[in-house]
Amino acid sequence: MSTLSAIVLAGGNSTRMGTDKALLEINGQPLLQRIYQVAQRVADPVYVVAPWSDRYRTVLPATCRLIAETAFDSDDEQTFPQISHGPMVGFVQGLRQVQTDWVLLLACDLPNLEAEVLQGWAERLPQVSSEAIALLPQHPQGWEPLCGYYRRRCLASLESFLHKSGRSFQRWLSYQTVAPIKDYKRHLLFNCNTPEDLRQTIENDQPEDLRQTIENDQFGLT
Repeated sequence: MSTLSAIVLAGGNSTRMGTDKALLEINGQPLLQRIYQVAQRVADPVYVVAPWSDRYRTVLPATCRLIAETAFDSDDEQTFPQISHGPMVGFVQGLRQVQTDWVLLLACDLPNLEAEVLQGWAERLPQVSSEAIALLPQHPQGWEPLCGYYRRRCLASLESFLHKSGRSFQRWLSYQTVAPIKDYKRHLLFNCNTPEDLRQTIENDQPEDLRQTIENDQFGLT
């Protein structure tokens, strides 16, 4: 039996990008597929949570466990009749399916992720104190909540936080004991949020003689 599962969150609004980030292609490969394959090298099973999961079936293998994200009711129905779809909602709904003690949580917009780095972090899990509910990268402004490991038992705390209309990972984590990862390269957690971010990712990912062709194809310039 596997000792580690993974949840990949997809299907955000992608407002700054102007198109669905999960389907953006880098080196001819959709970003969601790229992240899924990284997760698959570290954990089994891998779940993908998205509010429109059917959109992604063609870029994911048949063995992928797709979970349709639905709105989460809060206790404050007058102020927040329904909490909108978001990463915390998706994480809770994915976590309900997890059977392993630890789960790797990943956003789908992290093109620089390396499976070897995530595997190295996973090797630290046996040494994490029993009080800690997560092992996460930490920076001066807070945590990197969408690229790290969580204990399955944090589900009750997350659900309680959402029922009270909480939405911020940073706020929720401020109430928890978290084991920090400080020795990591920040570029690994680069978020691809805008067309300029995509151009930068393409440039860094390709040999010089292929960069211009892929950029033109991606942005409809040819």
